[in-house]
Amino acid sequence: MTFSLKYCAAWRRCLALLLLIPALAFAGAEPTAGKKLKIGVTLHPYYSFVANIVGDRAEVIPLIAAEANPHNYQPQTDDITRAMSLDALVVNGIGHDEWAFEIVKAAGRRENLPIIYANASVALIPIGGDQEGAKVVNPHTFVSTTAAIQQVFEIARRLGELDPSNAEAYRHNALAYAGRIRALRARFMTRFAEMDLSTFRCATTHAGYDYLMQEFGLFVSAVIEPRHGVAPTARQLANTIDAIKKANVKVLFAEKYFSMDLAKPIEAATGVKIFSLSHITGNTYSADEFEVAMRENLETLAAAVEYTQQ
Repeated sequence: MTFSLKYCAAWRRCLALLLLIPALAFAGAEPTAGKKLKIGVTLHPYYSFVANIVGDRAEVIPLIAAEANPHNYQPQTDDITRAMSLDALVVNGIGHDEWAFEIVKAAGRRENLPIIYANASVALIPIGGDQEGAKVVNPHTFVSTTAAIQQVFEIARRLGELDPSNAEAYRHNALAYAGRIRALRARFMTRFAEMDLSTFRCATTHAGYDYLMQEFGLFVSAVIEPRHGVAPTARQLANTIDAIKKANVKVLFAEKYFSMDLAKPIEAATGVKIFSLSHITGNTYSADEFEVAMRENLETLAAAVEYTQQ
């Protein structure tokens, strides 16, 4: 009888502990109930993507200052401080924001900060027009409508995993946002369908527009910069000029606000006409920046094709 009483007492204590575990777990989660996620982003387009996905259900926090040039960026103390407060970070992850991983490491967040790789589902392409013919992955997937939509859905999916209570809203918002991007692309697809694109050839100051060109079946014959932000040597510049002449290139796309110093000598040597495209790296972060910039890019691209057909 004594054994039975001891057994019953032990069983009751075990049962009490089992019942207590869910209560403790719930109590631990309770302080974060209703708290908005703080989602970091590395590039301007990702601010637009995430802002449209989350609406007012999460906070979007740029990892670096809006006016900073993300190419060859050097991490700052404020960046590290921001990284310490994030619940997740959206990155390009294929060569355009390697500095972000230095910031995460310096903030001591390598083990506990969820990283969302926006390009996890994107079909990547190599840089076109490279003088050395190197098969280097082109990281500029955000200067595109098709790849942008793929990234939007990937980001929404991962955010839904991290924030299940808002997953349905994120999916709904992503679908609506993707619908607007598709509608933008469709308008220009119709416009391009009326043009003869078979003989169109162009050069670019750097390899930031290959995904955009690919969407409309356009070909990049030459890229002036061997790598973004790296000025070509005299020999490389001469090779580029020669390639432009041989390919009968009539159009050169320069990066808006940045690469006119490179474009002007090419224009003088070859007679090409310069058009400016946005790299979507502005001075402010906004939810509509991507749509505004891509609409301008597509207008410019259409104007360039029309110019070659005159």
